[in-house]
Amino acid sequence: MLALAPDAGSARAARGLANPRTWSDLGSTSSLVWGKCQGSARAPYQVTVDLTEPSFRCTCPSRKFPCKHGLALLLMWAAGDGSVTEDAGPADWVTPAAPRREAAKPDPEAQAKRLAERESLMSAGLDDFELWLHDLVRQGLATARRQPPGFWETAAARLVDAQLPGLADRVRAAGADIHARADWAPHLLGELGRWYLAVRAWRRRAELDDAAMGDLRTVLGWARRRDEIGDRVADRWWVVGLSQEEDERLLSQRTWLHGERTGETVVLLDFAATGQALKVAQVLGSVVDGEVARYPGGPPRRALLAGDEHKVTPGSGLPHATDVRTALGQAARWLARNPWLRRIPLALAGMTVVPGDPPLLVDPTGAALTLAPGTDVWQLLALSGGHPVPVFGEWIDERLHPLSVQVDDRLVAL
Repeated sequence: MLALAPDAGSARAARGLANPRTWSDLGSTSSLVWGKCQGSARAPYQVTVDLTEPSFRCTCPSRKFPCKHGLALLLMWAAGDGSVTEDAGPADWVTPAAPRREAAKPDPEAQAKRLAERESLMSAGLDDFELWLHDLVRQGLATARRQPPGFWETAAARLVDAQLPGLADRVRAAGADIHARADWAPHLLGELGRWYLAVRAWRRRAELDDAAMGDLRTVLGWARRRDEIGDRVADRWWVVGLSQEEDERLLSQRTWLHGERTGETVVLLDFAATGQALKVAQVLGSVVDGEVARYPGGPPRRALLAGDEHKVTPGSGLPHATDVRTALGQAARWLARNPWLRRIPLALAGMTVVPGDPPLLVDPTGAALTLAPGTDVWQLLALSGGHPVPVFGEWIDERLHPLSVQVDDRLVAL
């Protein structure tokens, strides 16, 4: 995309501006991307990119075309990290020409051409990534640990340029984990295997069913438009866990729902640039009666609340909690279907907190799960009173990150 830059200086400036902290009112549709960038002027610059050409519009005084603001907006959209949200229509301030373009009938031939170009770019990027993986393994894991941060960042940047932001995020995370984890070697080896599996799966994507292709697109970072999410199911959805994470660029929020009738667990994802407000989350412990639209993929699936009306009533705890063996058996089945799954929701019944190094949660059968580093064990002990309680959490890297605990008939966030 930086090939569109009028000169090298504009390309460098665009990379520096491709940070959600300097932007507001970001949004996109299938053919438009828009946002406001805070520059040297009092009012932020209004930036629009028409993806069909592409063409750029910006209220900044720059005489370069496209300007650094338009290029930066395009880079953030291509990264697919959630900072540029998907909307039903353009914002009111978007240039008047944009709504007319948005209403125009899509050109199937042009869409097919863009799809083929993207797949070709991704294929070339994955070919290059495979060579990088071979070199890394051939040199040995110990050599990988001695690599400077720029080694991992360069590989991630090349993946972003190939429109593979999901893999890029994993490479960056591995570069940090290799110095932060005591079990860095087996962890890195597992990641290398999952990355290589993604490369091989892409080459055989024609053989994948819709669910497997959905999981592959997720790990690669190929986002879907909201109008593509049409697999709806109605149920009474129990809000069983909430989690937020923040890095230097993005604030993310996960809301775990469990269907009373379907028995299905889904996750709602919301994003905002760091320093900006997130969408108000559903209330922990409540029950949302209505439809969700599920993304293609294996369970547990990402979903969106569908429709305009959702009746919300109080709930009463974790009705689907099980023992450790049953919960891990379900997790194993999910992982067999989707080996790239990173967060697995576990609803556990009758768990007793056992402080120690490491701290544990133990069920009535004696089966135990290790609590993740950073867990507030004393808060868990205080809320449980030392008695067995139901707990909901995310199983990540064979550690449980507890998100909520049932106290009497209500869920309390951790």
